[in-house]
Amino acid sequence: MLSYWEKESFIAYDFIIVGGGIVGFSTALSLKEKYPKASVLVLEAGLLPSGASTKNAGFACVGSLSEIVEDLKHHTEDEVVQLVRLRNEGLQLLRKRLGENRIQYEATGSNELVFPHEEHLLNELPKINQILGPTLGENVFKENPKGIQKHQLSASISTLIHNRAEGSIHTGEMMKQLIFKAQMQGVAYKTNSKVSQVIEEVNQVVVKIENEGIHLKARKVCICTNAFTKTLVPDLDLKPGRGQVLITHPIKDLQLRGIFHFDQGYYYFREINGRVLLGGGRNIDFDTEQTTIQELNTKIQADLESKLEKIIIPDHTFEIAMRWTGIMAFGKQKKPIIKDISDNVIAGVRLGGMGVAIGSKLGDLLADKLEL
Repeated sequence: MLSYWEKESFIAYDFIIVGGGIVGFSTALSLKEKYPKASVLVLEAGLLPSGASTKNAGFACVGSLSEIVEDLKHHTEDEVVQLVRLRNEGLQLLRKRLGENRIQYEATGSNELVFPHEEHLLNELPKINQILGPTLGENVFKENPKGIQKHQLSASISTLIHNRAEGSIHTGEMMKQLIFKAQMQGVAYKTNSKVSQVIEEVNQVVVKIENEGIHLKARKVCICTNAFTKTLVPDLDLKPGRGQVLITHPIKDLQLRGIFHFDQGYYYFREINGRVLLGGGRNIDFDTEQTTIQELNTKIQADLESKLEKIIIPDHTFEIAMRWTGIMAFGKQKKPIIKDISDNVIAGVRLGGMGVAIGSKLGDLLADKLEL
C-alpha cells in the first residue's frame, strides 16, 4: 500500500533503466547529458550488480590477436573492425567520463601467451596490424619474447604478443564512480528491485517489481540486464556464459606485472597488489557454464589452479584466497544487441564478455535512440 507522498515522488519517471551494471549506469549518464532535467531511475535486482560488472577481472581490452584471428573466420573484416572500434571508443569514453585516477586505470598494454602449436599467429601480425591500424594506431601488436623471462612465466611458452592498446582498471572503483556520478547528476537508484514485467500501455510503460506489488511508470524504458534479459524478452539471440575467477594470497617476489591472455581470450590473468588474479576456462565445459546460477565449477577451478602452477607462476608456491563467478552474455554474433522491443521500450544487451570496454559506448548508443 503506497502513501500519497510515495505516489507523488517515487513512482513516475521519464526514463527507467532495468539493470544496474556498467551499461545501465552508462545509459543513465548519457541520458542526463542529453536531457539534464529528465527524471531517470536505475533498477537493480540484487544488492550489487547481478551480472559481471563487479565480478570481472578489471581488463580494459579490445581483443587479443588469437581472438581477432578467430573472429575473422566467422565475421567479415568490416564487422571485426567495427567491433574493435566499439570497444576502443567505449574505453576512451569510460576513461574520460570517470577519470583515469578514479578508476585506477593503467595503460600497461597486454601480453598474449603463444604456445608452440600457435606459432602460426606470428604470421598474422602484419595483416591484423594493417586491418586495425586506422582504429588502434600503427602496429598495435608486436612480438615480445623477452617478456617470458621478465614475468617468470613457464618456459613452455614460445613467445608473447604485446598489445599496446589495452590496460587495466579497478572494477569496484569503476562501478562506485559510475554510481556516484549518476547520483550526483540526479539519477535515482534502487537495489533489490527485480523487474518481473515491462508492459507498454497507452502513453506510458509499466514496470512491475517482483514480490513488491509496486508498479512503476515511465515514458521510456531501457532494458540493460545482459545475460538475464530472456526473463523479460525471451526471443533474443542471447545465451548466458558464466566466468570462473580466483585470486591468490600475496606471493613473495612476484615478478608478474600487467595483464595477460591466452587461448583466444578464454583465459586471462593479472597481478594486483602482489596477488595473481586468474579467470576463464569456460571453453572446457561450455554446457555447464551456460547458466545464470552463481556457483563454482570444480572442474574449471581445478584447471585454473593447474595453469597457475604450470604456466603462470611455475617458480612460486601459492594459496588461493578467494573464488567467485560472473555472468556474461553471448550469441551467434559478437556485436551487441540494440533492439526496439516496442514503441517505448528498448534493450541493449549481449556484450560478449567485453562489458568494461563496450558498456560506456553502448549506453551512449542507447541514449541516442531514446527520445522524449
